[in-house]
Amino acid sequence: MANDQTTDTEALQQRLAALRLEHRDLDDAIAALEEAGAHNYLQVQRLKKRKLLLKDQIIQIESLMLPDIIA
Repeated sequence: MANDQTTDTEALQQRLAALRLEHRDLDDAIAALEEAGAHNYLQVQRLKKRKLLLKDQIIQIESLMLPDIIA
């Protein structure tokens, strides 16, 4: 049972790392588009929306990884 939990934790950590990397990449892409003065606002808005979705997923995984604390 402990081995299954370790595998699950490792999978969550890998997923979390991938989401954080994609979030950071989107941040860089958005910044580059805005600095270049690109007039494709729809593309920037789509990237920002994707970035927010990733942030929500990151928060969800982080909360799964935290142990439950009984108050």
